[in-house]
Amino acid sequence: WLENLTYQLCKMPKDQAMTTLGGPIALMKAHSSKVMEYCSREARQIFGGNGYTRSGLGEKVERLYRDVGAYAIPGGSEEILLDLSIRQGMKSKL
Repeated sequence: WLENLTYQLCKMPKDQAMTTLGGPIALMKAHSSKVMEYCSREARQIFGGNGYTRSGLGEKVERLYRDVGAYAIPGGSEEILLDLSIRQGMKSKL
């Protein structure tokens, strides 16, 4: 999916890429933040009690779980990105 969008972005003229690929790229950004949230939650589940400590074995898992929201926000709110992807998709079909 990522490779296909990257290829299209490189081969399309800039104006066409902005209108055609805006929706799929927004959808990909929203999906990637969901995947990161899922992976951090599962890692915390695997680490058990160590996933709650700020030092030791679970240090990285705890930090990742704590920072998931902060990493997702710079990409845009998920709701806004999903709405944008639907609007762009409908616009390109018309």
